[in-house]
Amino acid sequence: MPELPEVEVTRRGVAPYLDGKVVVGVALRAEGLRWPFPADLAGKITGRTIRAVKRRGKYLLLEFDHGTLIVHLGMSGHLQILPLSAPVKKHDHFDLVLEDKLMRLNDPRRFGAVLWHERGKGAAESHVLLSSLGVEPLGTEFSGKLLYRNTRNRKSAIKQVLLSGRIVVGVGNIYASESLFQAGINPETPANRIGLARYERLAQAIRSILTTAIEQGGSTLRDFSDPDGRPGYFQNSRFVYDRAGQPCLICGNTISQIRQGQRSTFFCANCQK
Repeated sequence: MPELPEVEVTRRGVAPYLDGKVVVGVALRAEGLRWPFPADLAGKITGRTIRAVKRRGKYLLLEFDHGTLIVHLGMSGHLQILPLSAPVKKHDHFDLVLEDKLMRLNDPRRFGAVLWHERGKGAAESHVLLSSLGVEPLGTEFSGKLLYRNTRNRKSAIKQVLLSGRIVVGVGNIYASESLFQAGINPETPANRIGLARYERLAQAIRSILTTAIEQGGSTLRDFSDPDGRPGYFQNSRFVYDRAGQPCLICGNTISQIRQGQRSTFFCANCQK
């Protein structure tokens, strides 16, 4: 599933082709993805100019003067910038057509989304899918103090708290495992038993891991690639994720794998206390 670095890589990839461009058409090849496509989407955005391409958590926000097109890649979706003559392939469900190119969403599992939020209903961040998201991990609001302050009454395991997205958004399964390893924190530790100093280390680890992942183009799990078709390389930098049974690269102890909330967690019991 594309996580925050993959979505940010996608945003950076498509933005130069979309910023300031006029939409000349829309192609829909299904009734919808996870939710139905917006009614009369073509009528809403054809002839309108894309003012900015932003990201909130794992959502891409294409801003127009009168509203925002919200795009989520789901479990298997990816965007590509293609020539207008590009042949349609299986699972190509949505095209945003510009004057000289098109942006195409391919989503085999159809867990993605293309939604519309009218400006008259408030900022895009007030949309029901965005309004409860935590702070951005690469933003100025995020810190160890924020993590510490918001976990005093949380007995859930720290890994699950990170994945919930309520305090900090976009720290998905891969990057939560890697960040907890870098901070030396066992993923099963109750969130309210972690002190401020350890949360400061965790916040720094999250920033560092996500920044590195973005610089390396994200992770290639299954078939992720950027909008130009290039794979990400962060998987070559992982210390624990998907390395169960292999020696820890720091201490040599065997990497463990457990299940937390139906997700696999990888960690070193020796390095992470």
